[in-house]
Amino acid sequence: MDGMDAASAQPSRDLSYDPAKEVVQLCQELIRIDTSNYGTDDGPGERKAAEYVAGLLDEVGIDSQVIEGQPGRANVVARWGGGDGRAPLLLHGHLDVVPAEASDWRVDPFSGEVEDGQVWGRGAVDMKDFDAMLLSVVRARAAAGAAPDREVVLCFTADEEAGGGHGAKLLVEQHADLLADCTEAVGEVGGFSATVRGRRVYLIEAAEKGMAWMRLTARGRAGHGSMINADNAVTRLAGAVGRIGAHQWPVRLTPTMEVLLATIGELAGTEATPDNAEALVEEFGDAAKMIGAVIRNTANPTMLKAGYKTNVIPTDAHATIDGRFLPGYEDEFFATLHELAGDGIEFDFESKQDPWETPYDGDLVAAMTRSLMAEDPEALVAPFLMSGGTDAKHFRKLDMRSYGFAPLRLPADLDFTALFHGVDERVPVDALEFGARVFDRFLDDI
Repeated sequence: MDGMDAASAQPSRDLSYDPAKEVVQLCQELIRIDTSNYGTDDGPGERKAAEYVAGLLDEVGIDSQVIEGQPGRANVVARWGGGDGRAPLLLHGHLDVVPAEASDWRVDPFSGEVEDGQVWGRGAVDMKDFDAMLLSVVRARAAAGAAPDREVVLCFTADEEAGGGHGAKLLVEQHADLLADCTEAVGEVGGFSATVRGRRVYLIEAAEKGMAWMRLTARGRAGHGSMINADNAVTRLAGAVGRIGAHQWPVRLTPTMEVLLATIGELAGTEATPDNAEALVEEFGDAAKMIGAVIRNTANPTMLKAGYKTNVIPTDAHATIDGRFLPGYEDEFFATLHELAGDGIEFDFESKQDPWETPYDGDLVAAMTRSLMAEDPEALVAPFLMSGGTDAKHFRKLDMRSYGFAPLRLPADLDFTALFHGVDERVPVDALEFGARVFDRFLDDI
């Protein structure tokens, strides 16, 4: 899609409200509500944040529901706008964050402090920034009587950081009536910029890898550590883990990544192929850590457990593997894993979620592109495949086309991808305000 043509197609308008007026304050206030998710029910939960969001919507006349599957694990769902007869669009963000150890941080991770032109705190990029953008735009438009022509479902979820069992999964399985008429969904991790050869490239999420959190078990013959034992569970497991961890997975390009690398190839003056895919990924600089993980399957050993005493060979040994597999390559992934593990290794799943890929076409993609180009006309826009997982994995079970679009114009020297779940997580104030303006244009165009 030609960027300049897309920008010129954006309708001009007299902006009678400021969609970015509250975005920084809302981001700060959301960060100050500790919603740490420890993967258990021992944390603070999302109820306080959900009540805060529901109150903000109520102030501008938008009714919402707070839904809990378990006390304290709260979700917010609301409907707004509409009237043109089209199916609603789901706009979703999660309220929980991963934990943070305050002693590791330059600032208190739950302070929401503004320093060096950035909002600091846990959730600043994952994903209270997008929650704040969405709320700022919706509140400004609702107060000005500028609801979108297409109805939108606003959904703020619990528990995304632990798989969504109390959040998106709960809503899909037990409250599908609130969402089932939505045909498209827009959520997190997309629309942010990376700088390649001096050009900003905005990456819209159009696919996600599948996830397989696996527990490997080896069993053998217990015995004294001083004796010969050819049936040692620890030895068998260690060999399997070593082979899996050292395996060099081949490059596999999905349709989404073919489009992205073709875009980068044009900037680099070369045609993108599987043979030069890794070189093109390196054009992303710091972001290559994330982009490089989505041109191949990955399987990383993460935990080991065996035995209880130095001189006792145990009966069994265990390891966990974080596996991520590309859309269309699930069979190859699991066949390779079993081959690498060898005989005598049992596989069990702690969690298994399918990959997904949405075609990068249609009116919604055009609207996202136009809204970005209207605010940054010299930029490029392309799809990418996300290495991690989002709530989209659950919402897609209701047959929605899904994208990640939380627009941020970022400095070229900011290692943005390292901030996800990282120490000193932060987002530039200018990027938040840019995102609110872009998302406001997007709502005009959907």
